[in-house]
Amino acid sequence: MSVLIGQKEYFKGIDQIKFEGPESDNPLAFRYYDENRIIAGKSMKEHLRFAIAYWHSFCGDGADPFGPGTHHYPWDVASDARQRAADKADAAFEFITKIGAPFYCFHDVDAIEGHNDPKEFTDRVKFISDIFEKKQAESGVKLLWGTANLFSNERYMNGASTNPNFEVVAHAGAQLKGAIDATIKLGGDGYVFWGGREGYMTLLNTDMKREREHFARMLHTCVEYARRNGFKGKFFIEPKPCEPTKHQYDYDAATVIGFLREFDLLSEFGLNLEVNHATLAGHTFAHECQVASDAGMLASIDANKGDYQNGWDTDQFPTDIYEWAEAMSIILKQGGLAGGGINFDAKRRRNSTDAADLFYAHIGGMDTIARSLIIADKLANHGEMDRLKAARYASFNAGKGADFEAGKLKLEDLYQIAVEIGEPAMISGKQEYLENLLGRFV
Repeated sequence: MSVLIGQKEYFKGIDQIKFEGPESDNPLAFRYYDENRIIAGKSMKEHLRFAIAYWHSFCGDGADPFGPGTHHYPWDVASDARQRAADKADAAFEFITKIGAPFYCFHDVDAIEGHNDPKEFTDRVKFISDIFEKKQAESGVKLLWGTANLFSNERYMNGASTNPNFEVVAHAGAQLKGAIDATIKLGGDGYVFWGGREGYMTLLNTDMKREREHFARMLHTCVEYARRNGFKGKFFIEPKPCEPTKHQYDYDAATVIGFLREFDLLSEFGLNLEVNHATLAGHTFAHECQVASDAGMLASIDANKGDYQNGWDTDQFPTDIYEWAEAMSIILKQGGLAGGGINFDAKRRRNSTDAADLFYAHIGGMDTIARSLIIADKLANHGEMDRLKAARYASFNAGKGADFEAGKLKLEDLYQIAVEIGEPAMISGKQEYLENLLGRFV
């Protein structure tokens, strides 16, 4: 991949980031992410399918509830919305090609500012998608997935697809059409639904049954439209329990899988899991990965981490090797992500204001995940963890245990077996040993 510079160079003095190995002291180099290294039969690039998230990297200004933004972007100064979007695209593809990520992803209003007139906004999205199409052709960078932001505009304060006002639902549909059209045009591998406002603040004014049905109806409508217009990729839903709503209908992986099954959408969808969303739901990231993988639904990932002392979505860059090694073991066992990739839904801290900080953040995140892939592969090849886990369930491999799994035993049979065998022996779960085993490879 060659670096793509637009009308001006925004990240001057920073060359394309290269792999230099674990011994390197260069802060602008990869120590573990070697895109050509073969792990379990595939290159790191193929395994990880890294994508740069447009929203945090090129739009987020560092504002918080206590103060205005601290990140001031030179691509965000033109007076015309289309020119600002074109300048931002120059900066984005310069960064993406300098960091060496094969993919990017975006919300429609990240790419270009929204507008309350659906026709005008559709024209804006078409304008910027034309620019993206050209830059993809020039750089070789591909679109991992697109999506519509159905949570920021004030019209969505009571939800988008689940809004009690049909007129708002119609506007949501118009916006979804534009984002799906752009994703198809740009050859996106997937399309994501994240229902940030699809939930409630209080049940006192909410018909939950009807809102969930409307959410499902909109998903069916979008799938039908996209397939009819040539979309060949995968649809993803991203679970999150709350924030900005008190309760979100796509609470966690298990809830979403149940919802998709209830409304006959399982065959079209996979899950796009976010680390910090797992934390907010009271789960580990590995738990969410395992739930999704067991259902054949682990498809894509928003890479970040939360602050365990805070109860909100802090979207920090991933640095936890243990967390990612455990999750990557699950991903490797299922043969890789099913149709998606790993995007960095993470933002620099408010006081990280240098242009280089954006590179440091992504280098650290990419190295953390690459190193975790190496560890997961070593664990799999070592085999001890898998052997011990299999041994715990050996009593179900033959005899009465196998009969139970096959549904051949009645409750009376279990009673008689318990009487005959007496009190079972205590068998250690060896948790500390297994934690030490993981630590040995980290």
